[in-house]
Amino acid sequence: MNETIYIKNMVCNRCIASVIGVFNAENYTVETVELGKVTAIKGENSSIEKLEKALLKNGFEIIKNESDALVEQIKITLIQKIKLGETEDLFKVLAKEFGKTETSLSKLFSKHEGVTIEKYTIDLKVEKVKELIQLGQLNFSEIAYSLNYKTSSHLARQFKTITGLSMSDYKKLQDWGRKPLDKIV
Repeated sequence: MNETIYIKNMVCNRCIASVIGVFNAENYTVETVELGKVTAIKGENSSIEKLEKALLKNGFEIIKNESDALVEQIKITLIQKIKLGETEDLFKVLAKEFGKTETSLSKLFSKHEGVTIEKYTIDLKVEKVKELIQLGQLNFSEIAYSLNYKTSSHLARQFKTITGLSMSDYKKLQDWGRKPLDKIV
């Protein structure tokens, strides 16, 4: 019989590959996998406790309740939307996707993560800006446009507030100091 297991800290395709490897090593047959969620069949001599320990060694964690799973899905959705440059009306997108009010999602997220969805989203955007600066393919105005900022000065102010550096100063650094997306909250 298959079971669905929700997993914290899965934020990219490498995470998916890593989690599949752990499930296979622990004698589970993976049927479907997406960010934050695995459907698998438990094999002989496998246990959820062993699976949980193996996942923890790789920086992942089994989510055991519905509200934690919802918060993790919100984080994954935000990461994906920012990666695609789809950052307009994120609260409305989240409310529609999860069938909850904007207020209830905001309260749940703040309670679980200790920051608002807005602050988390800004932190994700700043990390995306750092990545785009490193790549050197876009100027600052193009970066702001790609993340749906109305003006590049608005982005510049947020960037400086979060990092303590202007985007120009950041670009000159040798040590980029980027955070992994799963470590933002």
